[in-house]
Amino acid sequence: MGKKIVIALGGNALGNSVSEQLAQVSEAAVSIANLIETGNELVITHGNGPQVGMIHKGLNHSYSEGVIGTEMPFAECSALSGGYIGYHIQNALVNEFKKRGLDKQVATVITQVVVDPEDPAFNGPSKPIGEFVSFEESERIAREKGYVFVEDSGRGYRRVVPSPQPVDIVEIEAIRKLSDEGMVVIACGGGGIPVVAVDGGYKGVDAVIDKDATSNLLAELLDANVLMVLTAVDNVAINFNKPDMRKLQRVSRTDLEKYVLEGHFAKGSMLPKVQAAIGFVRNRLGREAVITSLENSALAMAEGNGTIVYEALT
Repeated sequence: MGKKIVIALGGNALGNSVSEQLAQVSEAAVSIANLIETGNELVITHGNGPQVGMIHKGLNHSYSEGVIGTEMPFAECSALSGGYIGYHIQNALVNEFKKRGLDKQVATVITQVVVDPEDPAFNGPSKPIGEFVSFEESERIAREKGYVFVEDSGRGYRRVVPSPQPVDIVEIEAIRKLSDEGMVVIACGGGGIPVVAVDGGYKGVDAVIDKDATSNLLAELLDANVLMVLTAVDNVAINFNKPDMRKLQRVSRTDLEKYVLEGHFAKGSMLPKVQAAIGFVRNRLGREAVITSLENSALAMAEGNGTIVYEALT
């Protein structure tokens, strides 16, 4: 029997250029279609790491050179990246469905995600965006724009923006209705466009919401059966890259929390995926979170391959 699955596409499913992204989402479409052919209903989220930085830099460089007449705020750049990536995923899925004779519609919902303006993340920007620059260049831009830069991975300096926690999804009813009608929905791209509530409405803010945290919230609000977080490896592992490394197969939420406390998962890599999985299954018997690779996703559902997180009976 089919399940409602929220799939979070990781950076490995997207490229760094238009041509590379088109090629990679075409490969992703094959795995997604495999899941649909077995009767599952899918809602898809995705990252936007390099894309949003590229758009932001390009448009604001054009402004500084007098080519366009306005600066482009980060929230608007996030919306542009969601449309651009959503179009590529839509196109790849429609093409794959036609090959297989699947009668399935696809829709992208540009999604506003509400954050708390008092979130402590606004006092400590931490999410790197955009390209690497020299120390001198970072100092110049910081003086001119008020941006915050940090040294990143020994490769130079990058701008950092706040990464607040998502608390609500403005377009959740639109997403729900499209999904209930049997459509494949692409939503909450890049973690969604961060907005705060103001005067009975919403206003965009300069921030990046963690994609996996938003995917967890989306799956919760849709009451999905499965949250599937796709990454570059087939399984989560403890003691990663050490002689005693062990891949996790079926693991309880409480055991996974213990591994988090022991420091097994990298903060900027596997940790947010594991935290999303824990949050989704916590105190909910019957739900599962799956962390695996895109290529292994269909096998994870059909045969239990990958890392399957569940809530154990107490």
